[in-house]
Amino acid sequence: MTHTPDSPRDEDATDASVEPIVASGVDDEAVEPNRRVFQGGKWWLFGVLAVAYTVFHLVSLNIYPIETWSFRIIHIAGALILGFGLYTGSRFVEDGQDGAPRWASVIALALLLPAGYALIQVVLMQQTMAGGAMRIEPAIENWHYGAPLILATVGAIALSWFPRQARHQLLLADVVLMVCAAAVAGYLLVVFNSPLRASTGTSFAPMGISWAAISGSLLILELTRRVAGLALVVISAIFLAYVFMGPWLPGFLGYPGLSLGRFFSQVYTDAGILGPTTAVSSTYIILFIIFAAFLQASKVGDYFVNFAFAGAGRARGGPAKVSIFASGLMGMINGTSAGNVVSTGSLTIPLMKKVGYPARSAGAIEAAASTGGQIMPPIMGAGAFIMAEITGIPYTEIAVAALIPAILYFASVYFMVDFEAARKGMRGMRKEEIPQFSKLIKQVYLFAPIIILITALFMGYSVIRAGTLATASAAVVSWLSPHKMGIRSILRALSLAGTMSIQIIAVCACAGLIVGVIALTGVGARFSSLLLGLAGVSQLLALFFAMCISILLGMGMPTTAAYAVAASVVAPGLIDIGIQPLVAHFFVFYFAVVSAITPPVALASYAAAGISGDNAMGTSVASFKIGLAAFIVPFMFFYSPAMLMEGDWPQILRVGTTATIGIILLAATVQAWFFGPVKAWQRLVMLIGALCLISGGIVTDLAGLAIAIGLFVMQRASGGGTRSATAG
Repeated sequence: MTHTPDSPRDEDATDASVEPIVASGVDDEAVEPNRRVFQGGKWWLFGVLAVAYTVFHLVSLNIYPIETWSFRIIHIAGALILGFGLYTGSRFVEDGQDGAPRWASVIALALLLPAGYALIQVVLMQQTMAGGAMRIEPAIENWHYGAPLILATVGAIALSWFPRQARHQLLLADVVLMVCAAAVAGYLLVVFNSPLRASTGTSFAPMGISWAAISGSLLILELTRRVAGLALVVISAIFLAYVFMGPWLPGFLGYPGLSLGRFFSQVYTDAGILGPTTAVSSTYIILFIIFAAFLQASKVGDYFVNFAFAGAGRARGGPAKVSIFASGLMGMINGTSAGNVVSTGSLTIPLMKKVGYPARSAGAIEAAASTGGQIMPPIMGAGAFIMAEITGIPYTEIAVAALIPAILYFASVYFMVDFEAARKGMRGMRKEEIPQFSKLIKQVYLFAPIIILITALFMGYSVIRAGTLATASAAVVSWLSPHKMGIRSILRALSLAGTMSIQIIAVCACAGLIVGVIALTGVGARFSSLLLGLAGVSQLLALFFAMCISILLGMGMPTTAAYAVAASVVAPGLIDIGIQPLVAHFFVFYFAVVSAITPPVALASYAAAGISGDNAMGTSVASFKIGLAAFIVPFMFFYSPAMLMEGDWPQILRVGTTATIGIILLAATVQAWFFGPVKAWQRLVMLIGALCLISGGIVTDLAGLAIAIGLFVMQRASGGGTRSATAG
């Protein structure tokens, strides 16, 4: 497909009627297909709950800290209660259709009795323990708490899959699940704030811990299914099955096995669900979600996209380059690749199609650009916070280390887009079609919250303190803009933060379940020994195997969960074969991120295909091609750690510069265009030159530069530059 640019006469004729494209609605709250939209009293109830949930975190993190396990238990319980209230387990009825049958309401009402009874027992247990008892009678834990809790949990989950109701109605089965979540949290708070906490994982552990953990795990899996799909739930189920099937499995997968009581008495501790993933979601992630909600309330997202239009809209293939810049900026306030696609893609994808990009290319470019937002410093994706928690490396060091990889990724996508636009003769947007930069520059103060965040981090403030200051500054800065945040807007932002946090908290808790299985069964250590064996043959083979496992674990999963699981399974093995912890975790993190554009299950590509109207699998393959550099660069972390700011400044500067040139050559190889059309043999030579430059060695850099200069001279001599200029 070749686009013929409009003639000057046509442009002049239409200038008078052209309206500038001004982004709006980027910051509007997205309502998922299975999310309830309440009215009246229920709207007020869940609004107050969401605000209270957010305020609880702000107060606990900044003013009045509480005991760690208790804080994390309440953190998960609040998300479960809000999640089951806001997200349905089945589809909504269409107008005119009948809602849930009467029998479903009768069964749900019956299930409310054992759920309520279990909750009452928790209150009685607390009074017993407060009266000086050392533990609860096993019969009470098993038959008066455990049995009714499991009955209500399993019954309500099953019941919630079938009945359908109107979008503004709350299903009674979900009320049962909310009560069960409160009963689980209540019991764990009672037991874990007593000497019985030390008994977890032993034969002395109260069986009530296991019943609460089983119910809590089922609730987490069900909420994850509702907010993140089946992929993570299926993987979690496989890991849970492994716990009890270990004695019958062959080879390195086999292990003696764990009893039901012993496993579940430990999995709802900091060895599993309350471990690193929830530690991060309850501190850094929830805080930056609040920051993002305040930015959205002050319409900073609209400003970011308009700023990108003004800066890149007139370049050839302008909307595609706008997508790259806007997605990079939005990635700093949006925690997921697919969410980033929906925020910016609804505007940029139709415009890309308008200037000549096929629907497939438009969707692929947006998916690849939005995925890059996850590795964009300073905030990056939530996975970076988990990396800091697991490795103990300060978050500021991780953000600095991510700088060159982020530049390489976005440079790759940018030049892929630019060379395709040149090859197809596409134009940019006309001056009259884009927002006026002179007007936007007057609102540049809207970048202040992000600048304050970066400055505070590098001044040595903690991530929590820096995030809180940035959140407060977002409200203050809004008073200079047309979208001033008063009391009502601040309450709306707090409510939005509580709602936005549900998905990531459920995903982190579910990932914690998998991490618990890995830790308690020792499968991670056995995988490390397998990597050690491969490294004895070839370290490159071991790295390739680690890449495949990281991508496989990440398919269909949000980035946070993908990284958390891969960091538990793959990263320790890489460290054991002699790779630095920072390099090993960045290797895994990079592939966890790009799993969002890796066929056959590519969440970001699927979201983009839904907007562009193209085939989902075709868009996945195209986005994989555009993000190709992301599958090569992580290998260079191992061969050239200077890419992660490890080394002296001359070395870092050399590696960063030559790798960027290599990325440009790689984009030219894929698009068959440099300063003009590229022949087949030239593409092969160009690929060799690109790999030489990306690898980071002095000799390979010189060889790659020689190839790049030679090809440049050949292109200019054959008149390629003229053709390129004409295309632009």
